[in-house]
Amino acid sequence: MLIVLAAVAGWPLMRTIYFGFTDASLADLEARRWVGFANYFSVLRMPSGRVVYDGLLADPVWWRAVWNTVRFAVISVTCETVLGMIVALVLNARFRGRGFVRAAILIPWAIPTIVSAKMWQWMLNDQFGIINDVLLKLGLISTKIAWTASADTAMVAVLVVDIWKATPFMALLILAGLQMLPQEIYEVAKLDGVGAWRIFWKITLPLIRPALMVAMIFRGLDALRIFDLIYVLTPNNIHTMSMSVFARESLFEFDKFASGSAASTLLFLILALLTMLVLWLGRIRLDKDY
Repeated sequence: MLIVLAAVAGWPLMRTIYFGFTDASLADLEARRWVGFANYFSVLRMPSGRVVYDGLLADPVWWRAVWNTVRFAVISVTCETVLGMIVALVLNARFRGRGFVRAAILIPWAIPTIVSAKMWQWMLNDQFGIINDVLLKLGLISTKIAWTASADTAMVAVLVVDIWKATPFMALLILAGLQMLPQEIYEVAKLDGVGAWRIFWKITLPLIRPALMVAMIFRGLDALRIFDLIYVLTPNNIHTMSMSVFARESLFEFDKFASGSAASTLLFLILALLTMLVLWLGRIRLDKDY
């Protein structure tokens, strides 16, 4: 297993990190020179004497992509956690047709992301989309809105699609945690006259915290490396560009292979550090029970 992981993940990762320290071009990867940290940050002195800062860390487009990614991750994971908790609590109750509802709720998650993005792209189209048509008939808007093209609504459109698609995944993981809880605790609480809201805050939420943390880590990692949904739904839009989209465009579209490799390396480091931080904080909270 370790050999396979090293071949399919470790070797490409090391090559990407290496290219980030060179001036490699996609036209000829072999004709490259070692430039150190120049792709990340460098100080250039112009003939006129003016000092210019260059590199990825001095690129405002990169920092805009970082902000877009962080904002998208925080909002999407928060909404998906809250909605996933509500859906999981409903599905955990006993009612007729529960099995059918559990299967149906997973349909958005089962649809491939590319298919979902294209479907929503047509639905959000400003000329032919059903979203504008419905809102116009209900009188909620007066003119058609270019949801995926406007700077004011592009990120909102991406968030809505991602929340629609990923909420069932969060609900599934939380539901798995709910079904492992001992029912004796709830029976005792009901006998003592404890209300449903207090049962949720004092019993359910603390007991499913490990499952909830795992679900948030998984979704957080997915959100931070979001690519396909944004690339298909809002192409060439700086207001929604994520770090992954920035790296891809630098690597293959703008022929800035070295800069794209540096961006990919920074994305990997950010994901690795955040994962270790969340796991460390989660272990402390679970060990000390606060």
